[in-house]
Amino acid sequence: MRSLAFTIFLLLTATAADSQYYLRGELKDEKGNGLQGARITLASKGSYPFNTGSSGTFGIPTSLKVDTITFSLPGYDTLKTAVITSQYGHFTLKSSNRKALSTTLQLASFTKNLQPANLETTLGDGETYSSTIENPFVSTKSFPETGFAIHVDRASYSNIRRFLNQKEKPPVDAVRIEEMLNYFNLKMKAASNQKETFSFSSNLTECPWNKNNLLLFINLQARKINLDNTPPANLIFLIDVSASMDMPNRLPLLKSAFKLLSENLRPKDQVTIVTYGDQVTELLPATSGFYKQQIIEAIEGLRPHGFTPGASAIRMAYRLARNTFIANGNNRVILATDGDFNVGQTSEKELEDLITQESKAGIYLTCLGVGMGNYKDSKLEVLAKKGHGNFAYLDNEGEAEKVLVEEFAQTIYTVASNVFLNATFDASLVEKYRLIGFDNKKSALADRSTVLEGGEVGSGHSLLAAFEIVPASSIKIDSKPVPLASLQLSYKVPGSDQIITERHEAVYNYQPADSCLRFASAVIMFGTLLKQSEFSNSFSWDDLSNLAASSANKKDLLQMEFVDLIGKAKKLYPKTTKKKNVASKPSN
Repeated sequence: MRSLAFTIFLLLTATAADSQYYLRGELKDEKGNGLQGARITLASKGSYPFNTGSSGTFGIPTSLKVDTITFSLPGYDTLKTAVITSQYGHFTLKSSNRKALSTTLQLASFTKNLQPANLETTLGDGETYSSTIENPFVSTKSFPETGFAIHVDRASYSNIRRFLNQKEKPPVDAVRIEEMLNYFNLKMKAASNQKETFSFSSNLTECPWNKNNLLLFINLQARKINLDNTPPANLIFLIDVSASMDMPNRLPLLKSAFKLLSENLRPKDQVTIVTYGDQVTELLPATSGFYKQQIIEAIEGLRPHGFTPGASAIRMAYRLARNTFIANGNNRVILATDGDFNVGQTSEKELEDLITQESKAGIYLTCLGVGMGNYKDSKLEVLAKKGHGNFAYLDNEGEAEKVLVEEFAQTIYTVASNVFLNATFDASLVEKYRLIGFDNKKSALADRSTVLEGGEVGSGHSLLAAFEIVPASSIKIDSKPVPLASLQLSYKVPGSDQIITERHEAVYNYQPADSCLRFASAVIMFGTLLKQSEFSNSFSWDDLSNLAASSANKKDLLQMEFVDLIGKAKKLYPKTTKKKNVASKPSN
C-alpha cells in the first residue's frame, strides 16, 4: 500500500509541476485588431501547435517560468520571442511586405484580361466543397487567350457515384466536369512507342446540345513508364485512425486499399506507416517491400480511436519522408482520411501553408478521401494541389483497386509536373468559346494575387479537355483544315527545374463524333445537369440517356455503370421543359 501511495504522490507531483504556470496573452495586428487562428508553438512543447481564439487570445499551460513562443499566420511576419509565463502577454504581428507563396491561391484556369463576375457562395450540407464559378462564354476578339492547369484528379466522379447510389443529389460544387472526364481515361488514339513526355491530338466535332456550336476536344496522353525500370519508391502511408473513421466505408476500406497497394511493392521500395488518432504514431519504420507480410499485418492491426491532430501528423510524415529520402527516387506521402481535421491547424489556408512549406524537398503527395456526412473534399483538394500530387475518392473496394492497382503507375509515378496549357483562338474562325470544367474557386477569383499554377500528370494518363465554340459566321463546316487555335504546353520533368515548352495547333478539322467523343459529350452533359448549370437548359435527362446508351462501350464496365448512374440521377431531379438555348449568350 505504501508503494502504491508513494507512486500516486509522485504522479500528482509531476502533474502539478507540468501545470505550474499558465501562459495567457493576446495577439493583434498593427492596427490593434485581434488575430484569430494564428499558430502558436512553445519551445517547451516542441512542435505541438496551439491556436489563438476568436479575439486573438490564448492560454497555454507550461512547466517553465521562462519559455520561447513563436507565432505564425499567413500574410504576417513570424514572431519568435522569449516570454515570462507568469505574466499576461501582449504581442503584435507585422504584415508581410511581400505576398508569401503559401498564401497565393491557385487558379484552375485563366482567361487573360477577363474580370470575373461577383457571385454568391453556396455550400453543401455537412460536407465541405470549394465553391466555384463556372467558366462563361467569352468573346475571342476581346479575350483570345485562355489557359488551364492540367491535373489527373478523378475524385469528383466516384464521390458523385456515392451520392447517387445512396439516392441523394450530389452538392453542386462536388461536380467537377474535368475530373469526370479524367476518370474514364479516354484516349482519342493510341500512342505507340511513345518517347516524348506527351502525345497530342485534337478533334473538332458537333455539339449535341446546340447544333449551331462545335466542340473542340484536346487530348494529351502521358508517356507510360516501364515499372520494371522505375526508381525505388519511398512511401509514407499517413492513415487517419481517429474516431470519425469508425465506419465500414472509412477505415476498413482504407485497410483494404493499402493492402492492395502493398502487394505491388518491390524489394527496392520501402514503406513507413504513420497513424493519427489519440496521438501521432510511427506505427512501422521504413520497411522494404520484400517484407510485404509485415507491412500488411501492420495495416490489419489498425483500429479507430481518439481525435484528429491532422496537422501534426502531416508534419511527422514529411519529417520521416525527409529522413528516409531516396535520391532520384519516388518520394511520396499518401494521406488517407475523411478530411475531418478537428485539432491543430484547421483552416484550408493554414493547411495550404503547411503543405507548401513541406513539399519543397521533392516529396509528392497523394490524397485518398473516404467517408460521408463530414467528408472534407475542399481540404483534401487543397492539400493535394499544394503538395504537388493527386487526389482520389474511394467509395468502395472496386474504386480502391482501380486507383491503387489498375492505375498504380498513374497514381504513384509522376512523369511531368507544373503542367499547364495555353490556348490562343483565331477570332476570324471563332466568335466565342468557353472552357468546359476547370472552374475556379470563388475565393481564388476574388484575390487579385492569384496565379495559374500547373498540375502533375502520372505515367500513362490520358487527359481530355473540351471547349464549346461559337464559329465565326463566315466559317462553314466543310472548310479546309486551318489553325483554329495555337496551343502552348509547358511542364517540368521530375528532378529538373527546366521548363519545357511545346507548341501545337488545333486545326479546323471537323468530323462527325465517333463513339468515344460522343461518350465524352455525354459525360459533359451529365456534369452540366448535376451542376444545374445555365448551360443545361437546352437538353433533358432523356437526351442524355439516349446519347450515353448509344455511345457507351458495352464491354467497358465503367461506361455501362455510367449509363446506370444516369438512370438513378434522373429519378432524383424534377422533370423540366427545355428552355431557350443559352449556350451562346453574350459574355459580360
